[in-house]
Amino acid sequence: MIAYNYKNKNLILSNIEFFDLHQTLDCGQAFRWSKTGENSYSGIAFGRRLDLEMSKNKLILKNVSSDEYEKIWKNYFDFGRDYKKLHELFSKHGEKLKAAITFAPGIRLLQQEPWETLISFILSQNANIPRIKKMLSALCENFGDALPCGGFAFPTPEKLASLTVNDLKPINAGYRAGYILDAATRVYDGRINFTEISQITSDDAQKKLLEIRGVGTKVAECVLLFGLGRVERVPMDVWMKRVMENHYSSGFPAELQQYAGIAQQFLFHHERTKIKA
Repeated sequence: MIAYNYKNKNLILSNIEFFDLHQTLDCGQAFRWSKTGENSYSGIAFGRRLDLEMSKNKLILKNVSSDEYEKIWKNYFDFGRDYKKLHELFSKHGEKLKAAITFAPGIRLLQQEPWETLISFILSQNANIPRIKKMLSALCENFGDALPCGGFAFPTPEKLASLTVNDLKPINAGYRAGYILDAATRVYDGRINFTEISQITSDDAQKKLLEIRGVGTKVAECVLLFGLGRVERVPMDVWMKRVMENHYSSGFPAELQQYAGIAQQFLFHHERTKIKA
């Protein structure tokens, strides 16, 4: 069980299993984290900059109170979920999935802010991870509020809804700029309400998200999985389509389906990284 203590303004988590900074923060599910050292990262989420350092099975969250950890980071890093049981379950269902969790056992599914997740995956279309990060960084620097601890908060729907396609030229989003503005307008005027969406079925939530210009099934599924915690949803891109065709042509076994989105992240990372290598 994860335990923590407070020392020199830093929160130190111990007894952490099945968690790796690099595998979790650079596996294609979030784009505002940067590696700052061999075992350290810095990033911004929920309007808060966080510096992290990992040493063996201890994770140091710098300048973080126990209250902030309980309110934000515990859920964000999915530390309340038993990944040992998930690994045991996944390892029973195919050599491909077993290989994927062996390859990157430290992946955890981040529970991100849905508005930021929506815009992030709109920008992810037909773009590699370095470009996605660059566009998001420019978006925040140009239109987000400066944070006292450094960096910029993610721009609000109100701010982005007030812009034009021409205003967004500095982020080099291309055709995606119009999609961003449509999403921002719908969230700002209430047609897309994430509180309401979180309370309806995943299928109905997907239909609602598909109303946004430029949001297709894959982006909607990413919002459901990474932004709304619907861990049964599986975003399908070229990597996952290849995995499913070659290893799960009849779909995931019934026992896996309630955690299919988490299984997907292991499989996606393994397939993408394996092909690159």
